[in-house]
Amino acid sequence: MVSVAIGADIPDHAENLELVRAAGARVVGEFSVRRDHPDPRSLLGSGKVQELREAAEATCADLVVFGCALSPSQERNLQRDLGRPVIDRMRLILDIFARRARSYEGKIQVELAQLEHAATRLVRGWTHLERQKGGIGLRGPGETQIETDRRLIRERIKQLDARLERVARQRGHSRRARRRASTPQISLVGYTNSGKSTLFNALTQAGTYAEDLLFATLDSTVRQWTVPDREPLVLADTVGFVRDLPPTLIAAFRSTLEEVESARLILHVVDASREDRHACIAEVNSVLDEIGAAGVPQLEVFNKIDLSGDAPRVERDATGRPARVYLSAHTRSGLDLLTDAVAHILGRARQRRVLEAPRCDGELRARLYASGQVLKEEFADDGHWRIEFDISEEGFEALQREAGAVMGRPAAFVEQ
Repeated sequence: MVSVAIGADIPDHAENLELVRAAGARVVGEFSVRRDHPDPRSLLGSGKVQELREAAEATCADLVVFGCALSPSQERNLQRDLGRPVIDRMRLILDIFARRARSYEGKIQVELAQLEHAATRLVRGWTHLERQKGGIGLRGPGETQIETDRRLIRERIKQLDARLERVARQRGHSRRARRRASTPQISLVGYTNSGKSTLFNALTQAGTYAEDLLFATLDSTVRQWTVPDREPLVLADTVGFVRDLPPTLIAAFRSTLEEVESARLILHVVDASREDRHACIAEVNSVLDEIGAAGVPQLEVFNKIDLSGDAPRVERDATGRPARVYLSAHTRSGLDLLTDAVAHILGRARQRRVLEAPRCDGELRARLYASGQVLKEEFADDGHWRIEFDISEEGFEALQREAGAVMGRPAAFVEQ
């Protein structure tokens, strides 16, 4: 593992080591270099490259990983000088994503990001396909191997873009259906390994994979979440963020991250046991700003208080609105504080309503039972049924629209 500090830039060496382990590799040696300016050819300089080669040979390293970004030429030069494969932080993250993607959409997104990255790093191919020179009639097929590779990559990227667009349309249909049903969506975001998936499972009993590992889960998952005094909510778990997340990954996962942009509320999960948690918060907010979700209301959730020693509590802003909740998803301590805070932010107020409609409107009756808390139901002598229920304002507005569509006329709603 090679850590390079350029000027005042201090890389997160511990995080880079965790990334290497998350990729399934074993760290056999560490090499740190500090430079005022990067060497354009090899980043390190010839002397440090020779030291690194000797260290790699002494530890029998099969691969050299740089915890920073390398240009295509630097990567090629280092690979030639060190005599073994070389990858940088971006390639490492792409490899982790490729290992962890499970869903159809996730695999497409990762392959697309890999191809976009590989397109900048194509090197000279087989010379037997090159255009030959030196005599009449000795011309080759006219296309070098590198040109063939570029063409094949462009064609594959075009195919993946089309598939991803179809999946994005399907995801958009689901979001519009939830909006029509006035089902509020809440998105979980956070730095990788902050405990998002553990919290997601604790709130929804989804049983998704969760592990103390960077990028343990990549695929976006949506489940229903029941909060007291509210209609059911939809909770969406998203991919974790990390420092210097490759731009190709952000672009490829844009359709998934749109779940965050369309959310009513963002639960920003923070690892309370990390010393650099404030830097992690800033990094996540930077990505949210990049995808256009900076304006979505946030509630910070400081997770893993069983490791940090904090007590479960809710911190509020000057207006009394919950701004931060301290909990442990692992021990389930403080989960009730989170549900109360979410209910407060989204509005827990309900109104007592009464609906009178023809007895035959079974579809409308079923919708009412699904969206409100039914208190009393009875049939009137004139053949109508009368139902008394509690419902939120947004749920009531959706019910009114649906009642008009079902009955062909405005329903007889009255406020009790």
